[in-house]
Amino acid sequence: MKQVLLVFLGGGAGSVLRFLISKNLNVYTSLPLGTLLVNVIGSFLIGIFLGLGLRQEMLSPNATLLLATGFCGGFTTFSAFSYENQALLKAGDYLNFGIYSAGSIFLGIAAVLAGLWLSRSF
Repeated sequence: MKQVLLVFLGGGAGSVLRFLISKNLNVYTSLPLGTLLVNVIGSFLIGIFLGLGLRQEMLSPNATLLLATGFCGGFTTFSAFSYENQALLKAGDYLNFGIYSAGSIFLGIAAVLAGLWLSRSF
């Protein structure tokens, strides 16, 4: 039950932060910049949290569960990414569709790798 509560608390905090960032940044361009930003930041953070928890053993399993599974799981979102991509396609905005899709995938993977690399220096 403790693990469920940790995921619940972390997920709630991540979801609220994602909502606030996306709400404030997605209004500036047709590119869903807020969602892109939270997905890249979340990928970077999960790399750090998993690196510290699994590789460096600097985070307890419960802290890793709270931060990686809970917070990062609630903070990042594939469903919003998918919806925003279909909206860009529906609008015929193929340039931003390509930038957003490729940017999310490549920057997300690069951010995880950077987080894992950075966690080695702690």
